[in-house]
Amino acid sequence: MKFRHLLVPALAALTFAAQSFAAEPFKVGYIRVMDDAQAIAAYEGKFYEKQGLDVQLVEFKSGTDLIKAIVGGQLDTGVLGFTNAASWSSRGADLKVVAGAQSGYHALVVRDNANIKTVADLKGHTLASQKEGSTADTVLRGVVLKDAGLTVDDVNIMGVSPQVAVQSLVGERVDAAFLFEPQASIAQLIAPVSQIYEIGEVWPFPCMVTITSGDTLKNKKDLVWKSLDAQAEAIALLQDKPDEAAKLIASYFIAEPTLKTLKQGELPREQVISKAIQTQTFSPALSPKDLGRMQEVADIMQARGALKTKDGQPFDVSAIVDLEWQQTRKL
Repeated sequence: MKFRHLLVPALAALTFAAQSFAAEPFKVGYIRVMDDAQAIAAYEGKFYEKQGLDVQLVEFKSGTDLIKAIVGGQLDTGVLGFTNAASWSSRGADLKVVAGAQSGYHALVVRDNANIKTVADLKGHTLASQKEGSTADTVLRGVVLKDAGLTVDDVNIMGVSPQVAVQSLVGERVDAAFLFEPQASIAQLIAPVSQIYEIGEVWPFPCMVTITSGDTLKNKKDLVWKSLDAQAEAIALLQDKPDEAAKLIASYFIAEPTLKTLKQGELPREQVISKAIQTQTFSPALSPKDLGRMQEVADIMQARGALKTKDGQPFDVSAIVDLEWQQTRKL
């Protein structure tokens, strides 16, 4: 009995100590697209937990909304298009791109009855894309349409989420959509639409990166790095074992166990997502070529007036890039 009386206070003390040393919550923002799959896989696969992090995964509808949360201090890091960091940094925000994530996959998907065979055929049609100012929208306007000899006035562009873009295609409210995966694959399975173009085949660029604030990187550097280690492990899984990765993330994109398709019947959602994963190129590192392409995108933004520096000088992407984690990990 004396032993039991001694044991109870000891257990209480241990419990208090465990609570005192509990991991500090670390908030990671993401968008529900395949480009952000590494954050979802790191969370569902417990890779963050393996690094000793208590991660809260927070969903956003657009990179524009996500970057506002990082600037406002509501998030520690986020996986999103780097144009958001460039835009806010040009206005004085202290932001840092600390790792790569995914190379740009954006497919132009069109309704079969819209008589659109090439990008140039979009003239006079309605197209669903991401919100103006997003990386996808910047590349659409500054590369895709421009290379086809079109201006933004030639096409009626709707800025919506990828999910709404698919719904708009199905409901015939738009004739085309500029889509991420897995929405591009899902659209082609459930609606009479076809892919006629993919930006990564003609103009590859680092679409999604991991972004944090300068303050977070300074005060929580060890936690930021641990989160990047977890995401790097998730990227390895996505690249090497897409079927296993699909089991972790499929429910984020397809609510039901199967997807009802037009021509293939009911397909297991894991099968659909695995194939979508395999269309992607994930990498935690940013190469010199990636940095060069990021500068090109920033130049496009500046030429269009979407990015303005205080002194009127060209925006220097290297000013917002911190690759210390990548260099230390020898990626």
